[in-house]
Amino acid sequence: MKNLAKTNTLLASAALMFFIAAPLTAEDAPSASSDTVIATVNGEAITLGHVVAARFALPEEYQALPNDVLLPGLVEQLIQQTVLGQAIDEMSRRAQIQLDNERRAIVATEKLDEVIMGAVDDAKVQAAYEAAYADAEPTQEWNASHILVETEEEAQALIDELADGAEFPALAQEHSTGPSGPSGGELGWFGPGMMVEPFETAVTGMQDGDVAGPVQTQFGWHVIKLNESRMKGAPALEEVRGDIEAQLENDAVEQALATLLESATIERTDLEGIDPNVLGDVSILD
Repeated sequence: MKNLAKTNTLLASAALMFFIAAPLTAEDAPSASSDTVIATVNGEAITLGHVVAARFALPEEYQALPNDVLLPGLVEQLIQQTVLGQAIDEMSRRAQIQLDNERRAIVATEKLDEVIMGAVDDAKVQAAYEAAYADAEPTQEWNASHILVETEEEAQALIDELADGAEFPALAQEHSTGPSGPSGGELGWFGPGMMVEPFETAVTGMQDGDVAGPVQTQFGWHVIKLNESRMKGAPALEEVRGDIEAQLENDAVEQALATLLESATIERTDLEGIDPNVLGDVSILD
């Protein structure tokens, strides 16, 4: 299988590099459809549709090439592939197996695209948003900073320094052993359940601007400053639209797949009789 991929890459490279110095001009580009025949090889047609499909299957290093360079190179690649394919008396067992799998993947992807296309519209997004957030209660959120040290005595000494006018961010950068130390101890916004219980209990009883501590958790001793607090309600639709659309698509795919599996006649061989190590034996394809 690696050899097949390598061969296709070599053909693409040779064909594209042959034409890279001679791109098409605007006058050379006819208006055409996917059925337009671009070339024939011993009577076998290569259409513009084949060329476009080949363009999207190119290795990543060729994706950025301009289309006027790609077009003649892709046509040449398809001609080469067709000539080579016609020279084979009979497709090998390995090639047939690969073709079977590729066909399954392509057709399955087409069906998934069809399902996804019908999964999302404005009405469905709005309905899902209302279902998720119609009864959402405002929740308390806090924005806090902290300094984490190993002992209660260290924490109390820092509280004393703050009372004498020291700057919280500077002390955090100098003394905090937590990952937020370099950023001045800033923890950003968090809601209920996002911090360990002693820490959350402390901020719950604080007013904006207050400093509290020493507060002990399993991580050590904290000096906490509550920068700001707020009550946050349901997010705006546009804030969560992407998540809702992704969920709608995922739900539609799962439902379609479940329906198809339920209606299909599936017979499975007991895998107990299959040695898993056979997966590493490529010779089984021959």
